[in-house]
Amino acid sequence: MTAPDLSQLKIERTESHAPARQPRRRRWWRIAAVAIVLAAAALAGLRVAGQPEVETATVAQAWPAQNYTLLNATGYVVAQRKAALSSKATGRLVWLGVLEGSRVREGEVVARLESRDVEAALGQAAANAQVAEANLRQGEAELRDAEQPRRRAEELLGQHFIAAATHDAAVARFDKARAAVAAQRAAIAAARANVRAAQVAVDQTVIRAPFDGVVLTKSANVGDNITPFSSAAESKGAVVTIADMATLEVEADVAESSLARIRVDQPAEIQLDAFPGLRLAGVVSRMVPTLDRSKATLLVKVRFVDRDPRVLPDMSARVAFLSRPVPPDERAPVAALQPAAVVQRDGKPVVFALRDGQVRQTPVTTGRRVGELLAVRGVAVGTKVVLRPPPSLRDGQRVKPVQP
Repeated sequence: MTAPDLSQLKIERTESHAPARQPRRRRWWRIAAVAIVLAAAALAGLRVAGQPEVETATVAQAWPAQNYTLLNATGYVVAQRKAALSSKATGRLVWLGVLEGSRVREGEVVARLESRDVEAALGQAAANAQVAEANLRQGEAELRDAEQPRRRAEELLGQHFIAAATHDAAVARFDKARAAVAAQRAAIAAARANVRAAQVAVDQTVIRAPFDGVVLTKSANVGDNITPFSSAAESKGAVVTIADMATLEVEADVAESSLARIRVDQPAEIQLDAFPGLRLAGVVSRMVPTLDRSKATLLVKVRFVDRDPRVLPDMSARVAFLSRPVPPDERAPVAALQPAAVVQRDGKPVVFALRDGQVRQTPVTTGRRVGELLAVRGVAVGTKVVLRPPPSLRDGQRVKPVQP
């Protein structure tokens, strides 16, 4: 057997030592990464620890009328003159000339009912009146024809040329003709009354606006049957509902315990929930002399002094009863904030506005007090400001806002 050749066998020392170096390098990289993370965390912690905690508030929109407010109440806008238009006649609606929101004038035709039957009755009544007038003319002619023989008979009877019976016959004929004329005149009056009744029936098929107003709702359509009291099946009572927008008022419930602060002709300010930025002047028009026993409230009606076309019936509203009318220069809203947000820096009033975690020193001009707030100029409504800023607070400093 031949012995194996061992001269080709050798150990690669370079490859055997390389795996021992790589773990050592990786260990250093890991240590360095951990050190960087810890250093960053420590730096962030130092930064957070260096940010002072401050309370903040928001610049609000305030109305100077708050200084004159004695009492607040809620209610709804109601039209004091409102009507559901219908007809005393019964018929089918054949024409409707308005829609919701249409403005109508007093006496304007709003809708029409089918009227062929009542128009025919009107024509018949008019014809009967003409017949009665013709009969009257014929009776008047017969009366004139009977008057001459009566006069002649009276003259002849006085001269004893005719018998008394002949005279009596002439007088009877005259009296009969006169009675016929009176009956025919009465017939004419009855015929004319029938014409007026038929005309009323025709007029009742035309629905007119009783006053100037705006159409609020439309309850019927062309083709619907209209009845006076909507007693028939599938029939309608009212065609449209209109309201006089000039009579809009706010009806507010005032607690019985607060009635001493309310009087007729007292100035008020009305705010609509639909338009928060709209304030309208009003005045107490009347107080309903009956209390609601279940709620212990009294209904107070406030009339609009300022008119706005956006005000609609049934809108919810808030009423501020004032001690005196608001001056014209105080009708506009102002920016206001809590007085604790205004401090003195270099002898001037400033606030510290908060933006992106930093405070910006902003000079302001202070004005009158509005309730518990202070009117200012120089900052916009909605800006967050620092409450009771410490003397060490500086422009551009980062802070941590907290809830007051």
